[in-house]
Amino acid sequence: MTRINLLPWREQQRKEKEREFYSIAGGAAVLMVLVVVYVHFHISGLIDEQHVRNEFLAKEIKAVEGKIKEIKELETAKDQLLARMQIIEQLQRQRPLVVHLFDELVKTIPDGVYLTSIRQEGATITLVGVAQSNARVSAFMRNIDASPWLANPRLDVIEALEQADNARASKFVLNVTQVSGAGDDAAEDAE
Repeated sequence: MTRINLLPWREQQRKEKEREFYSIAGGAAVLMVLVVVYVHFHISGLIDEQHVRNEFLAKEIKAVEGKIKEIKELETAKDQLLARMQIIEQLQRQRPLVVHLFDELVKTIPDGVYLTSIRQEGATITLVGVAQSNARVSAFMRNIDASPWLANPRLDVIEALEQADNARASKFVLNVTQVSGAGDDAAEDAE
């Protein structure tokens, strides 16, 4: 005998498919929410980790900046010490120059000439004196030219002086450049 199913099987099948669809859609929605929550927490964790790294780097940068500042202060102090050392070395090198200057002045001054004042500014020396004649001033200038410690004599002023005993005398102002003697520098370097 033949059986005929009079139940609305298509409608049941449709409801079954509809229930299946809603359960799959609900599962997909729950899965999507879980994925979004996971991604949110993961990204928040990465952001927090980056903030920790940034704070660490900021602390390290401050420490390095402090060290850089200290190094700059030390370099400034070193530069100041080097400048002082150079000044001291320069003074040490120039110390014997005064002795050579007076020694050369004694050697170069001819008879009949005497100095009334000596003034030095850097390497320029201004000599003020009195000579019995202009020829003695010329001889003094030639002697200075021949000296290894003095050079470039330049006569600025020469004027006749009136004296009580009618003797001739001339007041002069002479500018000279002090140089270091080449032979003595080689001997000093050898020492």
